[in-house]
Amino acid sequence: MQLFRISIAIPLSLLMMTTALFAQQSSQAIRLNQAGFYTKGPKQAVIMGSARAKFYIISTTLQDTVFAGVSGEELSSAISDVHTSIADFSRLTVEGRFVLAVPGVGVSYPFDIKGNVHAAAFTAAMKSYYFMRASTPVTDGYAGKWSRAGGHPDTLVQVHPSAASVLRPAGSIISSPGGWYDAGDYNKYIVNSGITMATLFSLYEDFPVFIKAQALNIPADEAAVPAYLRELLWNLRWMLSMQDPADGGVYHKLTNAQFDGVVMPAAAIKPRYVVAKSTAATLDFAAVTAQAARILKAYEAALPGLSDSCRAAAIAAWQWARQHPAVLYEQEKMNLSFAQAIKTGAYGDGNVSDEFSWAATELSVTTGLDSFYAAVPHNDKLAIPNWSHVSSLGYYTMIRHARHLPKSMKREARILKRQLLAAARDLMMDAAKQGYGTVMGKNARDFVWGSNSVAANQGVLLIQAFRLKKRSSYMAAAVANMDYLLGRNGTGYCFLTGFGTRSPMHPHHRLSEADNVIAPIPGLLVGGPNPGMQDKCQYPSTIPDQCYIDAFCSYASNEVAINWNAPFVYLAGALEALWEDR
Repeated sequence: MQLFRISIAIPLSLLMMTTALFAQQSSQAIRLNQAGFYTKGPKQAVIMGSARAKFYIISTTLQDTVFAGVSGEELSSAISDVHTSIADFSRLTVEGRFVLAVPGVGVSYPFDIKGNVHAAAFTAAMKSYYFMRASTPVTDGYAGKWSRAGGHPDTLVQVHPSAASVLRPAGSIISSPGGWYDAGDYNKYIVNSGITMATLFSLYEDFPVFIKAQALNIPADEAAVPAYLRELLWNLRWMLSMQDPADGGVYHKLTNAQFDGVVMPAAAIKPRYVVAKSTAATLDFAAVTAQAARILKAYEAALPGLSDSCRAAAIAAWQWARQHPAVLYEQEKMNLSFAQAIKTGAYGDGNVSDEFSWAATELSVTTGLDSFYAAVPHNDKLAIPNWSHVSSLGYYTMIRHARHLPKSMKREARILKRQLLAAARDLMMDAAKQGYGTVMGKNARDFVWGSNSVAANQGVLLIQAFRLKKRSSYMAAAVANMDYLLGRNGTGYCFLTGFGTRSPMHPHHRLSEADNVIAPIPGLLVGGPNPGMQDKCQYPSTIPDQCYIDAFCSYASNEVAINWNAPFVYLAGALEALWEDR
């Protein structure tokens, strides 16, 4: 490979091709991270259908060729007939804005090379939670053209018959304001808030110095608390209001009977209900509030009593769950028993052993008492978490706090560390031989509803492995999955709204669809390729890693959700924090 810094290094034919393509459209035959690359980090692009292809990195002014190389051998995909090669320009450390040009193939979308290349994506992804706030206006000073009136005050919420108790009979009114809208709809779900809050709190626990320094341009209600935690408080306080103070049980969700239409929150005025206490929701609540208790202890002066309240709430929830170990949320069955049918997201889970494991772990770490951890079995292997399988969230916590665990748990933490490193090695095995050279997409099982959260959560696991063993291979694999999310994938889309050249414009998201603003709210990670196609939209492809359409109708591939954004926030934030140290 050769390094150039003079304009005559650009072949005349390439210059003519590049100029013509700039005037038209960049080539989708070159897939790369459309945000860009760290100055001293790995830099790879995928060239579709070509092997051993000459490529050039050229400034967007077309004045300089800064790098020239040849792509690698032909690669094939395990799940499609795609053939590719990898253009590696990691040796390039010149900062600037560039394109990658391949004679006879085309020119990539422009990208940056700089030291904090994912800082803006991190900030936008975290700021997206502000836009998802219920029960408050989102004002111009913080939201610009996406400002809106408040909706769903949730101060007059009815107790659904499924949630009735002696002190709160059906039809009684409670107040449960705040929280985040869960996804493309306007309802609020404890189960999905569980993994979301845990992932976001974990980023704070892993990289506190970095997180405390981040400004998000959100209301400064508690100025002494970092902006990042202030946003989490909006959802935490709503979660606390979902616990029945009489017995410690937690309502599964706060919802309309049916989904709202495509209207803004202020126009959505259907009755709202708290629905059915469940073991899963109560344990998710216990885990999150236990984690919050130990984090917020440092902010006692600004948040007097909140840490203690969270701790007490976690213990009360744990006690309820132990007394009610198998109260499952079965929406269709529930609707047979009550006149007011509920037809919104169910988040039903038929196995709560993982929730018991997670909640027990968080409570033991927070209280220093191993009795919680010892009370339930911990049989799951460490694996990529999702909303219905959360035991690994507790395992991450044990590894994170291994030095301060009760003695009886230290041995378990050592075993979990070995499991974590083994899981990371399994993820990376043969990834470089795949068509896109990423951990994500080695097999079709990765492409489920919310597949982009699979990619992001794989990145989280790889970061956890890197924190244990500072091996560059773990970091490179995590970066490659970020590349996947931002353009190096089977669709050629940068899946984060508002970023890259080709990103979703029509997510299944009522706030973005109904606001009369052309661009969607920025910083939202859409669900991604999903061969299940549950929405019955017309997809351009049925191949698993290409089964995506940028259309509002596609809730199966193009919806957004707080639990999908959370691992993206973690991955982008962790990369930024770690690159500050490199």
